[in-house]
Amino acid sequence: MKRNPVTLVTAGLIAIIFAAMLFAFQVRQTEVVAVTTLGKYSRTVSQPGFKLRLPWPIQNVYRFDNRTHNFEKKYEQTTTTDGRIIMIEAFIGWRIKDARIFLERFGGDVARAEQSLEGLLRDAKNSTVGRHPFSDFISPNREELHFDDIEQEMLAAIKDKAADTYGIGIDLLGIKQIGLTESLTQKVFDRMKAEREQLVRQYRADGERRAQDIRSAADKEMADILSAAESRARVIRGEAEASAAKALKTFEQDPELAVFLIKLDTLEAALKEKATLVLDPRTPPFDLLQGEGSTKPSQH
Repeated sequence: MKRNPVTLVTAGLIAIIFAAMLFAFQVRQTEVVAVTTLGKYSRTVSQPGFKLRLPWPIQNVYRFDNRTHNFEKKYEQTTTTDGRIIMIEAFIGWRIKDARIFLERFGGDVARAEQSLEGLLRDAKNSTVGRHPFSDFISPNREELHFDDIEQEMLAAIKDKAADTYGIGIDLLGIKQIGLTESLTQKVFDRMKAEREQLVRQYRADGERRAQDIRSAADKEMADILSAAESRARVIRGEAEASAAKALKTFEQDPELAVFLIKLDTLEAALKEKATLVLDPRTPPFDLLQGEGSTKPSQH
């Protein structure tokens, strides 16, 4: 009986696929694979592509996601070095660093691995927070906050142990949120209020001190100006009195000449600007412009 060529090709393909399933496996870009032989660890494969293997049950292939996993620890109470109780929520970014240790420790179970990470994180958090005062976490002064230092201390406390004991690499660790108990919240608000009031008093004192300095400088400048003005006024009064005494002496010697000079000065000042005046020509000092009846200086 002749066999159909199509049937033969199909059977051959099925045989090849079956053989490939038995003697080969594929590693994806995002995977790391642990291979066991007769139930014992044999090798780790992290490079993507098709790899050879012995058929089951001689060899088993365990696949793990090699991308970074996120684990968050919800609020837990922790005590600072100065006895304040705060609640911290932290997170970890982790990945499988050693597939052999991870497989032997947890059987590849991610949930069990995160339970162990939870205990490591709690111990690291409590020991680290216990070495820092409350002001390193919550303070109105940004320079007093030390989040970065605290996170690095927690990471250093957990990183080596996680790798050596669990085959887990910690890529990052951070504090997500900080909470306070109700009683401590009121104390924090009272403290912040007291600090703000202290700043207000300080600013007000600085302002009053500067205002006093400005007033003192203004008073000194005013006193200097008044002193200079009084000195100048005395000089002007002295010059005026000397000029008046001289004029009086001249007036006593020849009253008519003095009156004539005064009228002449007044007339010159009145006619200095171009103007049209309608006056009685007998009005002094314009009577000087009249030929008759005008005051004439005496001859000396």
